[in-house]
Amino acid sequence: MTSAGAPERSGTTRGGGTLYRGDLGMWSWVAHRITGVLTFFFLFTHVLDTALVRVSPNAYDAVIETYKNPVVNLFEVGLVGAVLYHALNGIRVMLVDFWEKGAKYQRVMLWTVLAVWVLVMIPGFYFMMERTISDLLGGH
Repeated sequence: MTSAGAPERSGTTRGGGTLYRGDLGMWSWVAHRITGVLTFFFLFTHVLDTALVRVSPNAYDAVIETYKNPVVNLFEVGLVGAVLYHALNGIRVMLVDFWEKGAKYQRVMLWTVLAVWVLVMIPGFYFMMERTISDLLGGH
């Protein structure tokens, strides 16, 4: 027993260590939190820039014009990747929580989530970046 009365878990480290030690489940948890925060900040920014149209249509047009560059296009691809991962992993988390066999299959479900994410992001990246790459290479 530890000094707080809780049983000590085998495989844990004390004194500032980590319980997971870099396990895949920990990294999926971290990625889920990060993608959730990124999605929140995008939505917050989106509400603000959309609200700008009522204040000053010219300012709104200027802001929207700044979004039409290759760097922002890459951020958009990243946003789609973050939202897609967050959604797919959220389904996995719900299955782990509410399905009686969820904990048993959580690792398989995580690999499935990652495989689906890659399969969707490859064509997604192509179609989202097609115009930007064409413009950068001098196409129409």
